[in-house]
Amino acid sequence: MEIYPSRREWPKNAFSSKSSRSIFFGLTMQQLLELQNQLGLMTWPLILCSAVTVMIVIERLIQVALSIGVGKSAIRRQLSTISPTNSQQIEQLAQALSNKRPLLYRGVAMLLAHHDFAKSLREDAAGMWLQEKRHQLHSGLRLLTLIGVISPLLGLLGTVLGLIEMFKGVAASSGNITPNDLAEGLGLAMRTTAAGLLIALPAIASAQLLGLWADRVMSKLEHSLNYVNLWLEGVSLQHVSPGKHISEQNKLQVTAHD
Repeated sequence: MEIYPSRREWPKNAFSSKSSRSIFFGLTMQQLLELQNQLGLMTWPLILCSAVTVMIVIERLIQVALSIGVGKSAIRRQLSTISPTNSQQIEQLAQALSNKRPLLYRGVAMLLAHHDFAKSLREDAAGMWLQEKRHQLHSGLRLLTLIGVISPLLGLLGTVLGLIEMFKGVAASSGNITPNDLAEGLGLAMRTTAAGLLIALPAIASAQLLGLWADRVMSKLEHSLNYVNLWLEGVSLQHVSPGKHISEQNKLQVTAHD
């Protein structure tokens, strides 16, 4: 006794992609129609705001994921293995770092690739590169803030329009108005305000958090590029131990007495 039918008995289009797309499209349109019945005229503007918010947040989170795990100490460890006067080693390190995705590696690679230039020219190149990356890291954040401001206003506008339509229906009604009728109309009108707030809160919070992250990344980039630029000039930023500093002062005092 066969519990499942054989393949010959299956319909030809049982698992076809065309039927799957039609089912998915039908479900999506049905959900959109239900959403439009609940939110009224402000349905599509609110959907557009939510879609743009999701796309920007996902794109920014990808940038965050690519920058995690790269610190200034990693750059210093790699620089400690080569000499600032060895052009071949510097070019090899620049080539190796330029193939990596994190911004910190690419910024250091850019600076190492210009090790033959004067310090002032390297500073100008680093400044232009940092300005470009600052614009990239903050891209979309102003739009997120704008969506956070507009979405509640769109929701409030939908609420006002819904109340107007409700009172029009009440005025045109010749029978008794029950509390259930008013509650249904008010509930329909207030949904747009709730939807606008649900879009605005994640948009504003994401814009602020991503802005703080972008500022932190830029601070790390500026510090690392300054460190590399001084390293190329042969300047060491290692701290002198207190004991050594005291012994040097004693030597100077003895020399002065002599």
